[in-house]
Amino acid sequence: MTTLLAGDIGGTKTLLSLYRLGSDSRLDVLLEKRLNSADWPDLAPMVRTFLSSAAAQGHTEQPVAACLAVAGPVQAGRAQLTNLPWQLEERQLASATGIPLVELVNDFAVLIYGLPHLEPDQQALIRPGQAQSGEPLLVVGAGTGLGVAYGVPTASGLRAVASEGGHAEFAASSEEEWRLRQWLLQDLGLQRLSIERVVSGTGLGHVMRWLLASHHPDGDHPLARGAADLPAATAAAAAAGEPLARHALDLWLGAYGRVCGDLALAGLCRGGIWLAGGTASKLLAELQSPRFLEAFLAKGRLQAALDTIPVQAVTDPAIGPFSAACRARMLVA
Repeated sequence: MTTLLAGDIGGTKTLLSLYRLGSDSRLDVLLEKRLNSADWPDLAPMVRTFLSSAAAQGHTEQPVAACLAVAGPVQAGRAQLTNLPWQLEERQLASATGIPLVELVNDFAVLIYGLPHLEPDQQALIRPGQAQSGEPLLVVGAGTGLGVAYGVPTASGLRAVASEGGHAEFAASSEEEWRLRQWLLQDLGLQRLSIERVVSGTGLGHVMRWLLASHHPDGDHPLARGAADLPAATAAAAAAGEPLARHALDLWLGAYGRVCGDLALAGLCRGGIWLAGGTASKLLAELQSPRFLEAFLAKGRLQAALDTIPVQAVTDPAIGPFSAACRARMLVA
């Protein structure tokens, strides 16, 4: 039996999973555990304790490879977590844990490795199309921010390429978006407005705040009364038919669709596009609506380049560890 370790390491929590790789290349979960990241001085002792606990439960075979997805940039096998003082290095982790092959991957870019292996119950169709084998993939995730990663086919298999595309400049495409842009620059005290300030879960809240300030400066709107989670409250109000919330969601969907089309053109992602992040499952029906899809395709003479590209939403909340396991499987192939 071949055993693999997959990890999803964040500043708050870490998910470690032990997988069995079958003769048919199937991945089966043997053990999963969630740990509080801040309770540990470093990742290596956490992994060692997890493996000792696994051995005590009968999973005695040492992993032959590990893919550890980390919340932060990875360069030359090294990573600094965004919200923890951990300095991680692949060779040091391999030596400290006894795992021969250890790879660090950005926790959003790692999703690329899981996308081609998703089962039907892990995703939902946004737009039909015909994915082309051997062509680049794209994953875009609107959550707290906007994650972007590309998958590039190589002779040794798919390779994830991290991207900061979500921090490119937000380009207004209408007078209304221009007014939103100018308001956000002033309200947030910014010199430039990145895409994720609008196209993210947080961004939906910003759009709603602008509309409330513009249309209800006296605070006489129900959503102006300090909703604990304004993006979620906006989506719920829009679903209930509240006009201003509906307008906010439509503006957001149009911007998201347009940005996804731009990112797909940038990489000519004929291998397919996946939408991830917290909004993918929460706003699934909205992402399947004409408001999103028409904006995605509205590229003038370049629309034909997007016409055949399928778009899926990732609905599995455990996509991170699953994708890390898929990458670990590639390391021993």
